[in-house]
Amino acid sequence: MPVPVELGAYNYVAETKEDLDWADLVTIDLSLYSTPEGRKQLAHNLIKAVREDGFFYVKNFNISQERVNRQFWIGKQFYETTPLEEKLKHVPEGLDNGAFNGYVPAGRRILDVESGLRDRVEVYNIPKFNGDFKHAHPPAITEHLPEIEEFARSLHSEILDPLHTILAIALELPEDYLRNLHTYEKKSEDHLRYMKYGKFSPEENEKLGLWGRGHTDLGSFTLLFRQPVAALQIRNHITGEWKWVKPQDGTVTVNTCDALNLLTAGYVRSTIHRVHSPPKDQQHVDRLGLLYFSRPHNDVKLATIKESPVLQREGFTQNAFEASGNPVPTMEEWTFAKQKWQRTKNVVRGDPKFETAQILPGWNEKVYT
Repeated sequence: MPVPVELGAYNYVAETKEDLDWADLVTIDLSLYSTPEGRKQLAHNLIKAVREDGFFYVKNFNISQERVNRQFWIGKQFYETTPLEEKLKHVPEGLDNGAFNGYVPAGRRILDVESGLRDRVEVYNIPKFNGDFKHAHPPAITEHLPEIEEFARSLHSEILDPLHTILAIALELPEDYLRNLHTYEKKSEDHLRYMKYGKFSPEENEKLGLWGRGHTDLGSFTLLFRQPVAALQIRNHITGEWKWVKPQDGTVTVNTCDALNLLTAGYVRSTIHRVHSPPKDQQHVDRLGLLYFSRPHNDVKLATIKESPVLQREGFTQNAFEASGNPVPTMEEWTFAKQKWQRTKNVVRGDPKFETAQILPGWNEKVYT
């Protein structure tokens, strides 16, 4: 049975003992990646994952658990030792218009009008270290910046580059096709995130049910490192059922996102997921997340990839923008349109104007319950 793991001054909480309805997800084993035969097998496995669930596990990705643990420790230190006054100095200018790098404070969304409950989600986003972005951070981040950079870069070389290669093989594209749209040195809005979900009381959880309603991410792949507070749920693309995502030792959980959906005209599904209140035996703790959001270069036009024989054979030839005759956005335009919608301040849960808002001509967002 899993036990709490010591992480410097940080303890992983014990896993829940509740019998939850866990999703049965594909695992991509990157130990097979070194041979052509292995990559072909992984491509077969990945297509099942991105067509049915959209979430999958990756293991044997050549980043030690100790390095992952260090990042959780850094995130914990930031939230525990940085005064709110200092954090607020790092709120991005233009947050209400879609800016997101830096600190995003909790309480921007109203979860329950009657009680006045607001969200308790704090976010700190760190952009690429490729020269395109300023890196002015609180001391709790700055003193560890070289280590954070090394970790962020390794996510590209050890996880994202292989995933983009495997997906290209599955689409019968040149192996470097998708890698070339996601190189680290060219400008894109990738970022590493330390994310804290502040706990609610049992009574508040009973009232809320969900901490965050169902949505899709806007990029290519999102990486979520294992933390054992159960809360993440996914909606199966075939059955429509919501299931819990189980934390698996030695893995990173990955989901596919909007940019890949648009580039493949819907062949790669953008994962619908939400955050539920944790099981009762885990409601006494905050939930600390370590995530990485991968996105194509800013200048990539999100038009359907015409060179894929798979997409042509299967009839995935037009995405929503192309089918409606509206301009196809670049990744930069798409990012800031959706981020502006996501960062809407004082939005009330259930407001239909927000939950079905048009963010670009030809695209209305959707929130799932």
